[in-house]
Amino acid sequence: MFKLLKYLKGYKLQLTIGPACKLLEAIFELIVPLVMADIIDVGVKNGDGGYVLRMGGVMVLLGAVGLCSALVCQKSASIASQGSGTKLRNELFHHINTLSFAEIDKIGTPSLITRMTNDINQLQYAVAMLIRLVIRAPFLVVGAMIMATTINLKLSLIFFAAAPLIALVLYFIMSRSVPLFKLIQKRLDRLSLISREGLSGARVIRAFHKEDKEQERFNKANEELAKTAQNVGVLSALLSPLTYAITNLAIVAIVWFGGSLVDTGELQTGEIIALVSYMTQILLAMVVVANLVVTFTKASASAARVNEVFELEPSIKSGSDSELALRNGGDFIEFENVSFGYGGGDVLKNISFTVKKGETIGVIGTTGSGKSTLVNLIPRYYDVTDGRVSVGGNDVKSYPLSQLRRLCSVVMQKAVLFSGTIESNLKWGKKDASVEDMNRALEIAQAKEFVDKLPNGIETPVTQGGKNFSGGQKQRLTIARAIIANAPILILDDSASTLDFATDYALRKSIKNSTDGATVFIVSQRVATVKDADRILVLKDGRLVGNGVHSQLFEQCEEYREICLSQLSAEEVQAQ
Repeated sequence: MFKLLKYLKGYKLQLTIGPACKLLEAIFELIVPLVMADIIDVGVKNGDGGYVLRMGGVMVLLGAVGLCSALVCQKSASIASQGSGTKLRNELFHHINTLSFAEIDKIGTPSLITRMTNDINQLQYAVAMLIRLVIRAPFLVVGAMIMATTINLKLSLIFFAAAPLIALVLYFIMSRSVPLFKLIQKRLDRLSLISREGLSGARVIRAFHKEDKEQERFNKANEELAKTAQNVGVLSALLSPLTYAITNLAIVAIVWFGGSLVDTGELQTGEIIALVSYMTQILLAMVVVANLVVTFTKASASAARVNEVFELEPSIKSGSDSELALRNGGDFIEFENVSFGYGGGDVLKNISFTVKKGETIGVIGTTGSGKSTLVNLIPRYYDVTDGRVSVGGNDVKSYPLSQLRRLCSVVMQKAVLFSGTIESNLKWGKKDASVEDMNRALEIAQAKEFVDKLPNGIETPVTQGGKNFSGGQKQRLTIARAIIANAPILILDDSASTLDFATDYALRKSIKNSTDGATVFIVSQRVATVKDADRILVLKDGRLVGNGVHSQLFEQCEEYREICLSQLSAEEVQAQ
């Protein structure tokens, strides 16, 4: 947690005023029993109603000042906790955006979301409790014991005996319940994972008639969580009876021994009531301390999870600080003995090829052959483990990431749209795009026809994830978003998989006729999609086994021929 204290540096005023006001409130709270004792021993005993009213007014004044102090402390705690939490969340989000796909894959998107929301919320709560209660609770315990000694030294020994006993009970319960609180968090994460899988994969579950199995898996995780929570509940249930038993025994002792001191005149009746009030304050403060232990234990675990993300250094760092010039002649894109692996063996092995500017390159291969990985190396979503990838005569590692990403316009396998409108999504590709630019991109992507039929056209709302559009419509909109950027390199990573053959053909023809000068990579498992490319790269088990035009590869590359014949007859292949 200490590593995250830097986010509180801008809130020194709140960190000072808040605890100071809470301390002032605690002081007034310790004074109240003495005032109450005077009311009983002087006002009530002597029948002096005026004294009772005056001292009652003092109690009201103490309460009012204490309330104002508490409100100031509460506001300070709110400003510091919410402000530091906002700064922490902003920086964590920024840091996550600097990570490469490899680091994000390592932790997982769901876990990152949990750390940005639940874990930081827990840290915010801990900061608020730090300001509000960390000073107040111990001060009340120590202060009540000191005030007891000022009233009567003999009876204060009861306080010094009861307080350690209460602390011992709290330690006994907390030492056993804190590990269970951590276990609850883990089992809650497990339950959340199962819930997320069950809801997002509802169609698959029903398709395979696995409702009963998934219900059983959910019930098991839910029962484990409930059982652990019950165990914590049993331990927590012991807290109040044991602490109140000790406190009540102490109160009985105060009244018993104090009664004899009243008879001898050493003690006043009001002073006994004040001692009872101080004992109650000690009990309540001890319970607050116990809750603080739980809060800071949870916060410590959350801080460790947040720090784990911060300590994860991005494996892909920006190259030059200034933009690099692109070479006009020669090969535009070059792979030199490139190998790449995710950590469990090489996905790509010793791949070499060159691409001239303006060429259309088809990439085909069986599932898992490394097609998407290959094109992801161009914009440096991953870095090669061996070899070199260059664009425009420069190693991609030497480019500023901002420049390299502007050179590449990528359409991913999974079509992703963001909540907003069609227009706002298209402007991701070009923020100052005109209506004409957007209409042109939609026309090239074969999306204009269905967009024009929508009641609001490009102003049509897009729900989360684009769920109000079909798979094919989403793919065409993401292609339009990439086209509107007008980047020198256009990468279509199996982005037309849900389109029918006629629309796919029209899309490829339109892209070829409308993107003069752009270097286009078309990744697909369809022969028809890549057949008319200037060159086709054939991958098998991460190796480049073919590089040429369709007719040449069909004759000379066995793997390409197998793919062709698995989709088309020999006559159809030759006819196309």
